[in-house]
Amino acid sequence: MPKRGKKYLEARKRIGAVSGLALDEAVRRTVEAAYAKFDETVDIAVRLGVDPRHADQMVRGSVVLPNGIGKTVRVLVFAKGEKEKEALDAGADYAGGDDLVEKIKGGWFEFDKVVATPDMMGAVGKIGKILGPRGLMPNAKTGTVTFDVARAVKELKAGKIEFRVEKAGIVHAPMGKVSFGAEKLVQNISTFLETILRMKPPASKGTYLRGIAISTTMGPGVKVDPALVREAAR
Repeated sequence: MPKRGKKYLEARKRIGAVSGLALDEAVRRTVEAAYAKFDETVDIAVRLGVDPRHADQMVRGSVVLPNGIGKTVRVLVFAKGEKEKEALDAGADYAGGDDLVEKIKGGWFEFDKVVATPDMMGAVGKIGKILGPRGLMPNAKTGTVTFDVARAVKELKAGKIEFRVEKAGIVHAPMGKVSFGAEKLVQNISTFLETILRMKPPASKGTYLRGIAISTTMGPGVKVDPALVREAAR
């Protein structure tokens, strides 16, 4: 067991020893127990009843959170001609083609998200081994390979997040900042969980939503009762 600091232990004491709470109560306790001097990120971890080693049980997608995540997102778009102009007009920080590919090959990474038009994927593929491990490779399943670059850029700027189930069957994602307050965080988390529930693979057997925990960057996790979330979704 790692040794915990005094502030962490005090935060855990304030939260209380509970096995599972309603979502709004869990969020309220998480926010009230935050103690860091900076505006902590509120994260969610969802344990699913899937085996991601099987392609038909993979859970991967994206969702636009109604209140964003409290972070300025720098968007790069691989496009040419009118689509390059469309991307810049929509608010993209960078747009271009082979020139950006060469910059990235040289070690430039001053961006957070990448969008590409389908006709540019040949060029983007040349840096797939660079973008892939960093989670930056455009993907049609998450809406980042598209000719509708204006919409993709606006969604990313507004707070669209991508998620993917890990080997252990857990999905991690940021839900916003402590400064949002409980109400806005509950809205974000509810939207995220509704998306996760809609994406249940047909091959998933038994209980799909098995565990939910919410935490701040520095604070302890607070467990949410999955049964209450399933009931609310119905």
